[in-house]
Amino acid sequence: MAGKFEVYTDESGMHRFRLKASNGSVVVTGEAYETRDDCIKSIESIRKLAPYAELKEGAATPA
Repeated sequence: MAGKFEVYTDESGMHRFRLKASNGSVVVTGEAYETRDDCIKSIESIRKLAPYAELKEGAATPA
């Protein structure tokens, strides 16, 4: 079974997503979005860009 995106509304009413692996563990959690459509657009961007994403290693930068 492949991983899956789950879209949900958090406690503050914002829309979020999480990507779960086939074993059910959460591997990515998205930021908060005002609208469900914006949340879905973010998922679609990840789907399009992920095959081309580079792995870049280095020192962590503060958020």
